[in-house]
Amino acid sequence: MHKSWIAVASAEHVRIGRANGFMQVCHGKGGPLRRISPGDQVAYYSPVEKLGAKDRLQAITAVGIVKPGAPYQADMGGGFRPFRRDVAWSDAAEIAIRPLLGSLAFACDNPNWGYQLRFGLFEIEADDMELIRHVATAQRPLLLA
Repeated sequence: MHKSWIAVASAEHVRIGRANGFMQVCHGKGGPLRRISPGDQVAYYSPVEKLGAKDRLQAITAVGIVKPGAPYQADMGGGFRPFRRDVAWSDAAEIAIRPLLGSLAFACDNPNWGYQLRFGLFEIEADDMELIRHVATAQRPLLLA
């Protein structure tokens, strides 16, 4: 049985991963990526546009399916070798998460829904992923209401 996940990163970093077919979480740590298996679905939540910025984006910025293969390290120079996993990213819009909160099991009736985002990666119910995927693939253009 495949699992569904929410990963957290700035939109700027997610767009780099989408353009190059990979995901990276928790500042490049390998442990969290080892919890994910090929065929699992992943959606990225981006609290901000750029890492360290004060802007509030609060959007789902990518949806995809993890490709076969194990996590691997990439050399980004300066001794930084983050772990990554390859992902087949869907053609999906970036969508605001707030309109979905009342329908997502991890957030419904939970005023502290954002707390779990601090972990950088967490499992969600398949129904939550289906809703996220449906809305993100059906919407054009960017919806950040």
